[in-house]
Amino acid sequence: MNRNCLRTVFAIAVVVLGAGPPAPASAADGHSRQQLASGDWPTYHHDNARTGEAADLAPLGTLGTAWQATLDGAVYGQPLVVGGQVLAATENDTVYALDPATGAVRWSAHIGEPARRAELPCGNIDPLGITGTMAYDQATSRVFALAELTGGQHVLVGVNVNTGAVEVRTELEPPKGDRLAHQQRAALTVFGDRVYVAYGGLAGDCANYIGSVVSATTAGSDPLSYSVPTTREAGIWAPGGGVVDGQRLLYAVGNGESTTGYDDSDSVLALSPTLQRVDLFAPDTWADDNAQDLDLGSSSPTLLGDHVIAVGKRGTGYVLHHDNLGGIGGQQAKAEICQSFGGSSTKGDTAYLPCNDGPRAVRIAADGTPTVAWHADGTANGSPTIGGGAVWVVDWNDGVLYALSPADGTVLAQLDVGALPHFASPTLSGDHAYLGTMTGVVAVSGA
Repeated sequence: MNRNCLRTVFAIAVVVLGAGPPAPASAADGHSRQQLASGDWPTYHHDNARTGEAADLAPLGTLGTAWQATLDGAVYGQPLVVGGQVLAATENDTVYALDPATGAVRWSAHIGEPARRAELPCGNIDPLGITGTMAYDQATSRVFALAELTGGQHVLVGVNVNTGAVEVRTELEPPKGDRLAHQQRAALTVFGDRVYVAYGGLAGDCANYIGSVVSATTAGSDPLSYSVPTTREAGIWAPGGGVVDGQRLLYAVGNGESTTGYDDSDSVLALSPTLQRVDLFAPDTWADDNAQDLDLGSSSPTLLGDHVIAVGKRGTGYVLHHDNLGGIGGQQAKAEICQSFGGSSTKGDTAYLPCNDGPRAVRIAADGTPTVAWHADGTANGSPTIGGGAVWVVDWNDGVLYALSPADGTVLAQLDVGALPHFASPTLSGDHAYLGTMTGVVAVSGA
């Protein structure tokens, strides 16, 4: 088994599920542990390596709308599938469990009142509630979400997936800047017995925000934090959130204000589980990237074999060695790929990258040089996932789901799915795809 396969197995078997086997049920629990099963999708892009692959998805069939669930707000995060139910969270700060066959609500948990645009210094989501994709922890049978509440409060909640009971509730604020200026868009990561939450700013880059990662245990205790050492900005907002590589979490960081002294912005950072910065990469163009808002922070890092691919707003793709990111200008290779916004997926020797003019399939040569194998339909601008012999990606401008050929990117099937949020990404399970929409969740049959 090659190193990438070993790392993916580790991510699925240990990182996503927590270190070690789950404890047995006890009377004190009041419920049984919810084990993961075939078809489950417990975190953004399936696993903590963010491979985005549903290896057991049924072969592509005729696409159709199985159901549409109208919830109490838009669903910006990727829906999860755990224990025979679809989990979704809304911008009205409500977590739902839905029947995967019908979309009927099995339970819901309303966390509080979301922030309104009128009370925020800028932004484009109104109301602003739960935006980042939730993450499931098998050891506690809880799904974790970060809710933004009126007044700018940020609250981490852990909801029991069997009952809908809110079992953990704790403030988890960004450590620096004005809390009203921060938005939590990046997916949450459950790693061992801790939950990791990254913060960026609001659309418009206004007011005093500083990119950070904060963490608490799955019991809601022992908070830790890391802040980018910049005077302002450097948001960590790419939808994929923390990407786990062994014992390190990789985050893409946006532009900071400095153009004279390097401040850890416009970078890929590797953080330890205790949130110490242990490695970094930044382009040697970092100062110009910061000045022109052409940073790496728009797309999550991609693990492919022993490499990390970093692509952002400038369009240059940088290939890094996963255990030595290279510092400033220390990439193994680089090439022009695309302006990338969102989260990638991987299968074998190929990475499927989200691009604003259609996804790319990228392979890495023996010397590290990245090569674009194909460039698909120019309107499909969402974050791709893989399964059933297809690459699944949306055009969130026009509300269309595409199934593309993994070989050449040609369109195998497509379906209108309605209004979608930015960076929407299909969840794949069984013979369905699930998408968060501006009104709730849509299920697509034939996947």
